[in-house]
Amino acid sequence: MRKISRRSFLQAAAVVAGTTALAACGSSSSSSTAASTAASTASSAAEGTTNLVWTIWDLESTAYWKAMADGYMATHPNVTIEMLDLGSTDYMTVLATQLAGGADIDVLSIKDIPGYANLINLDYLAPMNDVLTRDTADFNGTIEQLTTDDGNFYAVPFRNDFWVLFYNKDLFDAAGVPYPANDLPMEEYDALARQMTSGEGDAKVYGCHYHTWRSCVSLFSILDGENTIVDGTYDFMKPTYDLVLAQQNDGICMDYGYLKTSSLHYSAAFENQQCALLPMGSWFIATLQTYMAEAETPFNWGMVKYPHPANAPAGSTLGTVTSLAINVDSAKAEAAADFINWCVSDEGAKVIAETGTFPACGSEETNAIIRATEGFPADDASAEALNTVAVYLEMPYTQYASDIETILNTEHDAIMTLSETVDEGIQNMNDQVSVILA
Repeated sequence: MRKISRRSFLQAAAVVAGTTALAACGSSSSSSTAASTAASTASSAAEGTTNLVWTIWDLESTAYWKAMADGYMATHPNVTIEMLDLGSTDYMTVLATQLAGGADIDVLSIKDIPGYANLINLDYLAPMNDVLTRDTADFNGTIEQLTTDDGNFYAVPFRNDFWVLFYNKDLFDAAGVPYPANDLPMEEYDALARQMTSGEGDAKVYGCHYHTWRSCVSLFSILDGENTIVDGTYDFMKPTYDLVLAQQNDGICMDYGYLKTSSLHYSAAFENQQCALLPMGSWFIATLQTYMAEAETPFNWGMVKYPHPANAPAGSTLGTVTSLAINVDSAKAEAAADFINWCVSDEGAKVIAETGTFPACGSEETNAIIRATEGFPADDASAEALNTVAVYLEMPYTQYASDIETILNTEHDAIMTLSETVDEGIQNMNDQVSVILA
């Protein structure tokens, strides 16, 4: 095993310093897990099988982990997949702690870009350029957004969540307004939201709804493919902020300050039929399917492609990816690469889709599998909404991802609560992020 340098160890220590007791507990419990893993590996070697240790989170509540492991082992009888559940809270921090301690881990699940950047900085990930067998073009542009300044990418997406526009068909029918189209420029989206706003007080229906995440507002701006949120200048966000703040001022969407203090979840706002339109990620599909199957008064809903600026094509959308990487110290790197390549193959993609999850390398076949799940809207427009032309990561790779995220979130909060003007907030973003990048 590679000896961890003093620099790397100190970097890892800095990452985990001051974390909660949960991280410490994760480290303690995984020490015993590592010991049992070592024993399991020795036993497997004696039996002529390969045991791969794979870090994941929330095994019991996440269907695709087990489906992927079982699917691979069904066609690879000489390999066992041992899942090491580190929990979702502080997962990336706990993972870094495990790696700093030399835990016997082969395959790593990567939850977010800041954590991905940290593991690269600590030299814990093996480059994937030469081991990925699938064409990078099949990943719809996400591989390029995970590629670092050295020309390498250190993780491969297997899951891709992208943003669409959900809408309440019953509210549109009651208002006599045609459903939104799959080609919906921002100006038309704004006009539709205003048309669908009605009522007062507790009976009010808002035309649209934005959750308190920064991505719900500011990232409409990156769909033209010309800008990212890690470039260091943010003047391109002004038209979007102006549009959403005008909607907030006119009562077209709920007040951001109210949402922050009330902690109203976007799912409750839509399920309670308080809004007609909801820009949200594709993960919400499964949530709605479950809700409608159990609701006393279900309603009809659909979805269309994400609203887009006039200079961006329909089907341009935001995305988040969940990726797989190889521990640079794994003694079973070849077997780990084979597992990852299977996960992103057509066969693996179908297994993932059967759990209602969108694979990173989606196809018409995987879309058909998801459309066939119980409760998916039957209309053609909802089916077409699954076809994207470009997926821009909410946060593409940069080694400064965590610092930039903190700055942008702070300024977003100030803009949306009217503590700062749009111009002031954007200037603060420009000034502070430029210092980080310098």
